[in-house]
Amino acid sequence: MTSNRIVVVDDDYKIRELLKSYLEKNNYRVSVAADGESFLTDFRESASEVSLVVLDIMLPGQDGFSVCQKIRAVSDVPIIMLTANAEETDRVVGLEMGADDYIAKPFSPRELLARIKAIHRRYEPANVTPTDGGRYYRFGDHYLDTLERTLGRGSGAAETISGADFQLLRLFLDHAGEVLSRSYLMKATRGRDLGPLDRYLDVQISRLRTRLGDEGRASQLIKTVRGQGYVFTAEVERVHDKP
Repeated sequence: MTSNRIVVVDDDYKIRELLKSYLEKNNYRVSVAADGESFLTDFRESASEVSLVVLDIMLPGQDGFSVCQKIRAVSDVPIIMLTANAEETDRVVGLEMGADDYIAKPFSPRELLARIKAIHRRYEPANVTPTDGGRYYRFGDHYLDTLERTLGRGSGAAETISGADFQLLRLFLDHAGEVLSRSYLMKATRGRDLGPLDRYLDVQISRLRTRLGDEGRASQLIKTVRGQGYVFTAEVERVHDKP
């Protein structure tokens, strides 16, 4: 990513200052906001300068879910949501609204830093060379542009997809026809083991199916293999020229 500016949005002064100090020591530029309204005002003017948002759910005024939704309406900047609620619902709702990851309070700054670095790696531009087979993946009437990170379908306009969705889709495309286990997908995309109650992968698969127009029980592109994982069923071709 070209920018290393992180914005921490949390109404707890101690958490804001702790994270600001820790991340700055690790060579990030950090801005802070105490509420969603002030953050959004600044973000509208400087979105292109922000490389990641750390967003608390429990904010005064607009909550973190609302702020996340408004960010996603104008930007695909990575978002890590903070939650003090142990309930699974908060995490699932955040992911469904487009957050890239979540972390439960209390947490160590070191753990947050590891999550930030992992997300930034996923958002780095893909290195595509002629030996890779081409810049584009073509499957059915869809295509994925690996340089622009856009997903297109037919003659319609292509849409930018987030780092998490891009990485998962590319993983499926590179292993089309193979059954990929849930644990493998979690490790490959998130860099951590899949917990017994972890819904992250389910939400991400659902989100990707929606992007592909492949929702519902009759999913044709990403099929669930009961007790094993998922398989991408379409024929995939790498091409140099835009389909």
